Amino acid sequence: MESQFTSERMVHFAQVCREQKLPLTVQRRAVFEVILGRDDHPTADQICDQVRRSQPNISRTTVYRILATFVGVGVVARICHPGSAARFDPKTYQHHHLVCLHCEKIVDFEDERLNGIDSPDVRRHGFRIDDYHIHFRGICADCRAKRRAQADSRARAGRKAKR
Repeated sequence: MESQFTSERMVHFAQVCREQKLPLTVQRRAVFEVILGRDDHPTADQICDQVRRSQPNISRTTVYRILATFVGVGVVARICHPGSAARFDPKTYQHHHLVCLHCEKIVDFEDERLNGIDSPDVRRHGFRIDDYHIHFRGICADCRAKRRAQADSRARAGRKAKR
């Protein structure tokens, strides 16, 4: 069943394409549907691999161009990430992220208190702030559980070795 968020975003996507005189091609629709169907902020390569399941002849270059177009018209956000690969987010409204320093998972985080932070005066640097997103970096629950399991395994191995 399609979520209300997904159906609203598809309607908005079609409207933006019409306004921008951007043909709503099968490839563009496939790329957008893949992004909407994920909540892990995928890389362009991850998107390409998934799109190729339904569009096997789509090139990596085409996917990259489509993503650049989507970012340019504002239907997808390109988010900063400590890793080297750009990540893409279908949520273009103000929200923030939790970033795992171990597995690089990105989780959306919404807190209204963070949306009202006054921007610092950066004019002396010749800069103008238009938007901001806060990234909290740490270790996700899955990675912490794996570390605990590895530590437990090492401790059991150490006890066996002493016997």
